Amino acid sequence: MPKVLIATEKPFAAEAAAKIKAEFEAAKYDYKFLESYTDPSAFHEAVADVDALIIRSDKVTEEVLNAAKKLKIVVRAGAGYDNVDLKSATVHDVVVMNTPGQNSNAVAELAIGMMIYLTRGKFNGKSGGELAGKKLVLFGYGHIARLVARMAQGIGMEIFAYDPYISADIMTKDKVKPLTKIEDIFKTGDYVSLHIPANSETKKSINWDLLSLLPEGATLVNTARKEVIDEDGLLKAFAEKKGFRYVSDVAPDNLDKINEQFADRIFCTPKKMGAQTAEANVNAGIAAAKQIIGYLEKGDKTFKVN
Repeated sequence: MPKVLIATEKPFAAEAAAKIKAEFEAAKYDYKFLESYTDPSAFHEAVADVDALIIRSDKVTEEVLNAAKKLKIVVRAGAGYDNVDLKSATVHDVVVMNTPGQNSNAVAELAIGMMIYLTRGKFNGKSGGELAGKKLVLFGYGHIARLVARMAQGIGMEIFAYDPYISADIMTKDKVKPLTKIEDIFKTGDYVSLHIPANSETKKSINWDLLSLLPEGATLVNTARKEVIDEDGLLKAFAEKKGFRYVSDVAPDNLDKINEQFADRIFCTPKKMGAQTAEANVNAGIAAAKQIIGYLEKGDKTFKVN
């Protein structure tokens, strides 16, 4: 009987946990939950005898993989997977998957919500601005960005996108205007929304050279990863561009320094909240469970990322 560990420092919602249990019980799999843990050694101990692992933002390091003697598959319940050491997983002959698209609506709604919140002055009782009629540029045009585009079109924004891996015809069909150069992203947008992974090419790539191109009063929206931001460049953007604003689902490490002078122009969620809806929890949790069963029973590697 295969054994599965659901290791979640940020636990699944109760409904999601119940449906994950139901999937494994129907498959006659053994399972256990490790929730709200604070000591990594608890994770190392719990993973020692399992065949499969579901995680959220939990880090699967080489140490975890060394401890997991029987592990065959890790599924990250979400789109991003930079919290998994892919090279080490491959060396350990462990398949790594994500669950693309399952959290997309939650993240897209958060992006729109944060834009409205900061544009309206954090609802401070004074006159703010509106999104209608403004230009929104999407850096990346995957699942989440396409939903953001659709929602923003409903508000009345003009939508542009840049993604070297997506056909311009797809964007045009969606009534999104394709851009061909990274620089054009930042020259064009009243709002620039980041939908890129954190990897060797993108880490610290959003720097002063790019931010300096933004129009006055532009807003940078980050529901991706904090690692893609060059924080020195971010601080300089606040200092040099008097109307520059930043909303993010992940606070920069220098948030306290930014808040000292520019608190009215920045908003960050206290913890990464993009996937923190009951619906996203359920969708991603069920998908992760089904992918484990599909792989162990049929060898299905559809969402393999390593």
